[in-house]
Amino acid sequence: MKKQLLVLLSVCFLLLSTVGFAEAAWQPELLVSLGTKSTTLRLSGNRPVVLKRLDNKKVVWKGKAKEFATLTFGDKGWELNGKKLRKADASTLELTVEDERNLAKLVSTYDNKSYRGALRLVPHKGSLQLINRVPVEEYLQGVVPEEMPAEWNPEAVKAQAVAARTYALRQRKRHAKEGFDVCATTHCQQYGGVAVERAAANQAIKATYGEVLQYRGALVDAMFHTDSGGMTENSEDVWGGRVDCLRAAKEVRTKTYPWEKNITAQKFSELLAKRGKNIGDLKKVELSPIKIGKAGRDRTISGRVKKVTFVGKRGMATMTGNDLRNMLGLKSTLFSMSLNRHVIFIQGYGWGHGLGMSQYGAKAYADSEHWDYQRILHHYYQGAELKKLY
Repeated sequence: MKKQLLVLLSVCFLLLSTVGFAEAAWQPELLVSLGTKSTTLRLSGNRPVVLKRLDNKKVVWKGKAKEFATLTFGDKGWELNGKKLRKADASTLELTVEDERNLAKLVSTYDNKSYRGALRLVPHKGSLQLINRVPVEEYLQGVVPEEMPAEWNPEAVKAQAVAARTYALRQRKRHAKEGFDVCATTHCQQYGGVAVERAAANQAIKATYGEVLQYRGALVDAMFHTDSGGMTENSEDVWGGRVDCLRAAKEVRTKTYPWEKNITAQKFSELLAKRGKNIGDLKKVELSPIKIGKAGRDRTISGRVKKVTFVGKRGMATMTGNDLRNMLGLKSTLFSMSLNRHVIFIQGYGWGHGLGMSQYGAKAYADSEHWDYQRILHHYYQGAELKKLY
């Protein structure tokens, strides 16, 4: 009886261990668009690969590790190394591993550009849309060093890794109608694949594996930007709607990342006229001075511009800070504006929309205040909880 009990306990232990390992090994995947490419691509993998039809999962070709194959899509369907690829028809193909459990170990290459995970080739209007199917942690290896220098304080880089992971998972299905989750540009997150990976960034990703920011059980919209200029912003003053975790947060230093831009009054008046605001010759600019941490009638609590009034010979016009930023290509809405001798002088601070985590601010807190990444994240995403998702 004791022997049978021991055997039963051993089996249970093995089953529990296997389940635990499976849960630890699992992570979400992302479909990342790498853009539209020519109809001919040269592909390979760092390990044995298969080329599958996406519709029925049938393998149409097998390749050895580092074996190159030239795929072409034309009027007659797919060709492989100049010969018609049988059973491929005009379907979407995917270069992947035969055993999907090894997907995270796969590095796929097209035309000497390498990305972790599988490559999906989608025929689209006379060209090929290339999509990278990649586990989230491997995706981050090509994102974090693009968004923050890997050599910065490790705690700041860890904070960036968590923010980038949370943002990516929150943005899944953003481009669902186009057949993928996120793009590889700043519209979603900058993604450079294997070429941009750095050991220090990989360490930060590994140290925070699976960690995300949540608020009331939902993923936080973990926005971040280069530099706040002295104070981050409340969401309603950028988007027009309140987001509980995106509240104005103070920085170690103020009036950081200074910049300036000048434009003639005549050119500015012409730009206004193109937008239906024909005020004639500009005579006066009405905007209060910057006071970081103190709101005014035309400024937010962080000191960013809510609105500016322009007085001209024919009338007046008011523009929001965000509209001016877009029209003039300004780095931020934390600026002063004055008219002197027919020239508008603009002096500002910071770079970006001002929501969520300031990357230079995170670095400053890690460097001078010795904050760890958890404290940095809680400072910039107020009320959010750090959770291990997988």
